[in-house]
Amino acid sequence: MYVTAQQLEQQMPDASGLLSDEPEMESSLHYMQLLLLVSCLEWLWRDQNDFFIGANLTIYFSRQQLRNRDFRGPDFFLVKNTEKRPRNSWVVWEEDGRYPDLIIELLSQSTAQVDRDLKKNLYQNRFRTPEYFWFSPENLEFVGFELVGNEYQEIIPDAQEWRWSQVLGLYLGVEADKLRYFTPEGDLVPTPEEAARVAQQTAIIAQQQASQAQQRASEAELLLEQERERSQLLAQQLRKLGIDPESLT
Repeated sequence: MYVTAQQLEQQMPDASGLLSDEPEMESSLHYMQLLLLVSCLEWLWRDQNDFFIGANLTIYFSRQQLRNRDFRGPDFFLVKNTEKRPRNSWVVWEEDGRYPDLIIELLSQSTAQVDRDLKKNLYQNRFRTPEYFWFSPENLEFVGFELVGNEYQEIIPDAQEWRWSQVLGLYLGVEADKLRYFTPEGDLVPTPEEAARVAQQTAIIAQQQASQAQQRASEAELLLEQERERSQLLAQQLRKLGIDPESLT
Protein backbone atom coordinates (compact mmCIF):
# COMPACT_ATOMS: atom_id res chain seq x y z
CA MET A 1 0.00 0.00 0.00
CA TYR A 2 1.25 3.47 -0.88
CA VAL A 3 1.96 5.64 2.16
CA THR A 4 2.27 9.40 1.78
CA ALA A 5 4.98 11.40 3.51
CA GLN A 6 2.29 13.02 5.69
CA GLN A 7 0.98 9.62 6.79
CA LEU A 8 4.51 8.47 7.54
CA GLU A 9 5.13 11.53 9.70
CA GLN A 10 1.90 10.88 11.62
CA GLN A 11 3.08 7.36 12.40
CA MET A 12 6.37 8.60 13.80
CA PRO A 13 6.77 9.50 17.49
CA ASP A 14 6.66 13.13 18.60
CA ALA A 15 10.21 14.45 18.36
CA SER A 16 9.75 17.06 21.07
CA GLY A 17 10.49 14.57 23.85
CA LEU A 18 13.35 12.73 22.17
CA LEU A 19 16.47 13.64 24.09
CA SER A 20 19.91 12.29 23.31
CA ASP A 21 20.62 9.02 25.10
CA GLU A 22 24.33 8.50 24.58
CA PRO A 23 26.86 7.22 27.14
CA GLU A 24 29.76 9.33 28.32
CA MET A 25 32.95 9.36 26.27
CA GLU A 26 35.37 6.52 26.99
CA SER A 27 38.22 8.69 28.26
CA SER A 28 39.61 12.20 28.38
CA LEU A 29 41.50 11.36 25.18
CA HIS A 30 38.20 10.71 23.41
CA TYR A 31 36.59 13.81 24.89
CA MET A 32 39.48 16.09 23.88
CA GLN A 33 39.55 14.60 20.39
CA LEU A 34 35.82 15.20 19.95
CA LEU A 35 36.17 18.76 21.20
CA LEU A 36 38.99 19.32 18.72
CA LEU A 37 36.94 18.08 15.76
CA VAL A 38 33.98 20.26 16.69
CA SER A 39 35.82 23.46 17.59
CA CYS A 40 38.12 23.49 14.55
CA LEU A 41 35.29 23.02 12.05
CA GLU A 42 33.08 25.54 13.87
CA TRP A 43 35.93 28.07 13.68
CA LEU A 44 36.66 27.38 10.01
CA TRP A 45 32.97 27.72 9.05
CA ARG A 46 32.22 30.51 11.55
CA ASP A 47 30.62 32.66 8.83
CA GLN A 48 28.25 29.89 7.68
CA ASN A 49 24.80 29.07 9.05
CA ASP A 50 23.90 26.09 6.87
CA PHE A 51 25.29 23.10 8.74
CA PHE A 52 24.82 21.11 11.93
CA ILE A 53 27.48 19.26 13.91
CA GLY A 54 26.38 16.49 16.25
CA ALA A 55 28.76 15.53 19.04
CA ASN A 56 27.91 12.30 20.89
CA LEU A 57 24.27 12.94 19.97
CA THR A 58 21.58 10.32 19.35
CA ILE A 59 20.15 9.94 15.86
CA TYR A 60 16.52 8.75 15.85
CA PHE A 61 15.45 7.19 12.56
CA SER A 62 12.60 4.69 13.12
CA ARG A 63 9.85 3.55 15.47
CA GLN A 64 11.45 0.11 15.60
CA GLN A 65 14.63 1.69 16.85
CA LEU A 66 12.71 3.38 19.65
CA ARG A 67 10.89 0.19 20.67
CA ASN A 68 14.15 -1.75 20.82
CA ARG A 69 16.00 1.10 22.55
CA ASP A 70 18.44 0.51 19.72
CA PHE A 71 20.11 3.91 19.67
CA ARG A 72 22.86 4.70 17.21
CA GLY A 73 24.64 7.92 18.04
CA PRO A 74 27.88 8.65 16.20
CA ASP A 75 30.62 10.34 18.16
CA PHE A 76 30.76 13.06 15.50
CA PHE A 77 28.48 13.72 12.56
CA LEU A 78 27.92 16.54 10.09
CA VAL A 79 24.77 17.48 8.18
CA LYS A 80 25.21 20.11 5.48
CA ASN A 81 22.60 22.41 3.94
CA THR A 82 20.47 22.51 7.06
CA GLU A 83 19.61 25.08 9.70
CA LYS A 84 22.35 25.74 12.24
CA ARG A 85 20.57 25.69 15.60
CA PRO A 86 20.75 23.76 18.88
CA ARG A 87 19.09 20.33 18.94
CA ASN A 88 18.51 17.80 21.74
CA SER A 89 18.95 14.97 19.22
CA TRP A 90 18.82 14.44 15.47
CA VAL A 91 15.34 13.17 14.55
CA VAL A 92 15.37 12.09 10.92
CA TRP A 93 11.62 12.41 10.29
CA GLU A 94 11.68 15.95 11.69
CA GLU A 95 14.63 16.90 9.46
CA ASP A 96 13.10 16.19 6.04
CA GLY A 97 14.46 12.64 6.15
CA ARG A 98 18.04 13.90 6.27
CA TYR A 99 20.84 11.63 7.49
CA PRO A 100 24.43 12.72 8.18
CA ASP A 101 26.69 13.57 5.25
CA LEU A 102 29.78 12.57 7.23
CA ILE A 103 30.37 10.49 10.36
CA ILE A 104 33.48 10.00 12.50
CA GLU A 105 33.61 7.35 15.20
CA LEU A 106 36.30 7.41 17.90
CA LEU A 107 37.34 3.82 18.52
CA SER A 108 37.82 2.36 21.97
CA GLN A 109 38.34 -1.17 23.22
CA SER A 110 34.64 -1.52 24.05
CA THR A 111 33.27 -0.04 20.81
CA ALA A 112 35.84 -0.82 18.11
CA GLN A 113 34.21 -4.00 16.83
CA VAL A 114 30.76 -2.40 16.70
CA ASP A 115 32.15 0.67 14.92
CA ARG A 116 33.99 -1.45 12.34
CA ASP A 117 31.09 -3.80 11.61
CA LEU A 118 27.57 -3.03 12.87
CA LYS A 119 27.78 0.75 12.62
CA LYS A 120 29.64 0.66 9.33
CA ASN A 121 26.87 -1.47 7.85
CA LEU A 122 24.18 0.79 9.34
CA TYR A 123 25.77 3.94 7.95
CA GLN A 124 26.28 2.26 4.57
CA ASN A 125 22.92 0.54 4.12
CA ARG A 126 20.40 2.57 6.16
CA PHE A 127 21.89 6.05 6.55
CA ARG A 128 23.57 6.07 3.14
CA THR A 129 26.12 8.45 4.65
CA PRO A 130 28.54 9.52 1.89
CA GLU A 131 31.67 9.39 4.08
CA TYR A 132 32.56 7.42 7.21
CA PHE A 133 35.81 7.66 9.15
CA TRP A 134 37.03 6.07 12.33
CA PHE A 135 39.98 7.03 14.50
CA SER A 136 41.43 5.61 17.69
CA PRO A 137 42.85 8.25 20.07
CA GLU A 138 44.68 5.40 21.80
CA ASN A 139 46.57 3.58 19.02
CA LEU A 140 45.98 6.17 16.23
CA GLU A 141 44.22 3.73 13.87
CA PHE A 142 42.69 5.87 11.15
CA VAL A 143 40.55 4.65 8.25
CA GLY A 144 38.09 6.39 5.95
CA PHE A 145 35.41 5.24 3.51
CA GLU A 146 33.32 6.86 0.80
CA LEU A 147 30.04 5.52 -0.51
CA VAL A 148 30.50 4.32 -4.08
CA GLY A 149 27.29 2.91 -5.48
CA ASN A 150 25.85 0.81 -2.67
CA GLU A 151 29.04 0.04 -0.76
CA TYR A 152 31.76 1.79 1.15
CA GLN A 153 35.17 1.85 -0.48
CA GLU A 154 38.26 2.82 1.48
CA ILE A 155 39.63 6.29 0.85
CA ILE A 156 43.26 5.79 -0.11
CA PRO A 157 45.61 7.99 1.93
CA ASP A 158 48.18 10.24 0.30
CA ALA A 159 51.93 10.26 0.98
CA GLN A 160 51.32 12.01 4.33
CA GLU A 161 48.70 9.41 5.31
CA TRP A 162 45.98 12.05 5.02
CA ARG A 163 42.59 11.17 3.59
CA TRP A 164 40.59 13.58 1.45
CA SER A 165 36.99 14.34 2.43
CA GLN A 166 34.87 15.56 -0.46
CA VAL A 167 32.11 16.45 2.00
CA LEU A 168 34.37 18.73 4.03
CA GLY A 169 36.55 19.94 1.19
CA LEU A 170 39.42 19.18 3.57
CA TYR A 171 41.95 16.51 4.37
CA LEU A 172 41.77 14.50 7.58
CA GLY A 173 45.07 13.37 9.03
CA VAL A 174 46.89 12.59 12.25
CA GLU A 175 49.05 15.39 13.65
CA ALA A 176 50.68 15.19 17.10
CA ASP A 177 48.55 12.10 17.89
CA LYS A 178 45.30 13.94 17.14
CA LEU A 179 42.95 13.73 14.17
CA ARG A 180 43.03 17.16 12.52
CA TYR A 181 41.71 18.96 9.45
CA PHE A 182 44.00 20.28 6.73
CA THR A 183 43.15 22.65 3.89
CA PRO A 184 43.61 21.60 0.24
CA GLU A 185 46.86 23.59 0.36
CA GLY A 186 48.08 21.48 3.28
CA ASP A 187 47.65 24.05 6.06
CA LEU A 188 46.48 22.91 9.48
CA VAL A 189 43.02 24.15 10.42
CA PRO A 190 43.59 25.73 13.82
CA THR A 191 41.56 25.65 16.98
CA PRO A 192 40.10 29.04 18.01
CA GLU A 193 42.88 29.29 20.61
CA GLU A 194 45.58 28.50 18.05
CA ALA A 195 44.07 31.03 15.64
CA ALA A 196 44.02 33.68 18.38
CA ARG A 197 47.68 33.02 19.19
CA VAL A 198 48.65 33.28 15.52
CA ALA A 199 46.66 36.51 15.19
CA GLN A 200 48.37 37.89 18.28
CA GLN A 201 51.80 36.89 17.02
CA THR A 202 51.00 38.40 13.62
CA ALA A 203 49.92 41.64 15.27
CA ILE A 204 53.12 41.75 17.36
CA ILE A 205 55.27 41.14 14.28
CA ALA A 206 53.37 43.82 12.35
CA GLN A 207 53.84 46.25 15.23
CA GLN A 208 57.56 45.45 15.39
CA GLN A 209 57.90 45.93 11.64
CA ALA A 210 56.05 49.25 11.83
CA SER A 211 58.30 50.36 14.69
CA GLN A 212 61.40 49.34 12.77
CA ALA A 213 60.16 51.16 9.66
CA GLN A 214 59.51 54.28 11.72
CA GLN A 215 62.98 54.04 13.25
CA ARG A 216 64.56 53.69 9.79
CA ALA A 217 62.55 56.69 8.59
CA SER A 218 63.73 58.72 11.58
CA GLU A 219 67.34 57.69 10.96
CA ALA A 220 67.03 58.62 7.28
CA GLU A 221 65.55 62.02 8.22
CA LEU A 222 68.42 62.60 10.66
CA LEU A 223 71.01 61.75 8.00
CA LEU A 224 69.25 64.08 5.55
CA GLU A 225 69.26 66.90 8.12
CA GLN A 226 72.93 66.32 8.82
CA GLU A 227 73.64 66.43 5.07
CA ARG A 228 71.74 69.72 4.75
CA GLU A 229 73.73 71.23 7.64
CA ARG A 230 77.01 70.14 6.02
CA SER A 231 75.92 71.65 2.70
CA GLN A 232 74.99 74.96 4.37
CA LEU A 233 78.31 75.05 6.23
CA LEU A 234 80.23 74.40 3.04
CA ALA A 235 78.32 77.14 1.23
CA GLN A 236 79.16 79.62 4.00
CA GLN A 237 82.84 78.73 3.80
CA LEU A 238 82.83 79.16 0.00
CA ARG A 239 81.21 82.58 0.26
CA LYS A 240 83.90 83.66 2.74
CA LEU A 241 86.43 82.75 0.09
CA GLY A 242 84.52 84.83 -2.49
CA ILE A 243 83.13 81.84 -4.32
CA ASP A 244 79.48 81.67 -5.25
CA PRO A 245 78.28 78.12 -4.41
CA GLU A 246 75.66 78.37 -7.18
CA SER A 247 78.41 78.75 -9.79
CA LEU A 248 79.69 75.30 -8.88
CA THR A 249 76.47 73.53 -9.72
